Amino acid sequence: MEGFLNPEEVLKELEIKEGMIAAEFGTGAGIFSIALAKKLKLGKVYGLDIQEEKLSALKNRAVLEKLSNIETIVCDLEAVKGSTLPNNSIDIILVCNILFQAENKSAIIIEAKRVVKAGGQVLVVDWKETAPFGPKEGRITADQVKKIATEAGLSLKKEFPAGAYHYGLLFKEQ
Repeated sequence: MEGFLNPEEVLKELEIKEGMIAAEFGTGAGIFSIALAKKLKLGKVYGLDIQEEKLSALKNRAVLEKLSNIETIVCDLEAVKGSTLPNNSIDIILVCNILFQAENKSAIIIEAKRVVKAGGQVLVVDWKETAPFGPKEGRITADQVKKIATEAGLSLKKEFPAGAYHYGLLFKEQ
């Protein structure tokens, strides 16, 4: 559907090398995890979500797509060290369409900062405030995300439209 999120287009904004390790926070149906796993043939993608049934669906989809480089983790990303991933262990972190659902939006960005490697990338995609579709409550503006990420110690590398209804922000770890 024109204007809705296209993972392939969004992932073009990242610097991707085949052996990288990535994590999708709040993977849900895993559309980004699957697309990224196809690009990271020699790497690994962690799909993290609080809902076990979502992760089960992602595992099944990975099997259908013949992808063996996806690992799932049931976790609470709003808890301190909630991802359970080691400090400075991930090259790319995706935070796509989950901040609007979170009570503690800052905690998710802080957790991404904790686990991203030096020089690593944190990609945030979420609903534009003006989008006529999507959630009615909980949206967070790009400016609010930039403030949280900057305070957490990430620097903005670029801002881009991620389809007609979403914004994209790419941050880099110093």
